[in-house]
Amino acid sequence: MSIILQGSTSGSVTLQEPAVAGTTVLTLPATSGTVALTSQLLASPSAVGQIPFSTDGSTYTATAKIVSGTAVASTSGTSIDFTSIPSWVKRITVMYQGVSTDGTSDYWLRLGTSGGFATSGYVGYSARQAASSNSYTAHSSSFVIVAGSPLATELFSGTIVLVNQTGNVWVVNGQLTGQSNNGNTNHTAGNISLSGVLTQVRLTSATPNTFDAGSINILYE
Repeated sequence: MSIILQGSTSGSVTLQEPAVAGTTVLTLPATSGTVALTSQLLASPSAVGQIPFSTDGSTYTATAKIVSGTAVASTSGTSIDFTSIPSWVKRITVMYQGVSTDGTSDYWLRLGTSGGFATSGYVGYSARQAASSNSYTAHSSSFVIVAGSPLATELFSGTIVLVNQTGNVWVVNGQLTGQSNNGNTNHTAGNISLSGVLTQVRLTSATPNTFDAGSINILYE
């Protein structure tokens, strides 16, 4: 049986019994307060306009959301780390904007757990497309994001997406394209099975060279 509350001018609200056996309780406050629903996948928004979802979609919670990291200027140092990534994260987008180094080493991306960064177990390839030639570089001790001896003056922009496939297995896909000079474009794809829960990512290069231009940030969800 369903109960329909008809609006005074237009519209209506329908209260419908569950399709399967069970009990749903709607508690109305005696004077003032909130309406509580039990046996339902519903929770109060954490703030006005926010709908909280769970990490696996089965229940509602305020933890699952898209979070932007703090952009880091890639103008110094040989590596840039983004740490304290929550355990519920299933996808990470790494964003490069006009990034360059002072050398010609491959650009690397490494994943890490609470025990440190993985230096082996990366599987896949980076494909370099340039005006003069094409080449392929296999992943081994890192995900290779830019390969083929990029110019020290080249500026790279693009996104690399990391997705949690199952357990501690992560897959990667994305591309970085040069903004000037040789127009070097790199496509990358691969996977790695980490020894534990992912908590951090590191952007560096093979030698390693020193970053000297641009900025890098991440989104996680």
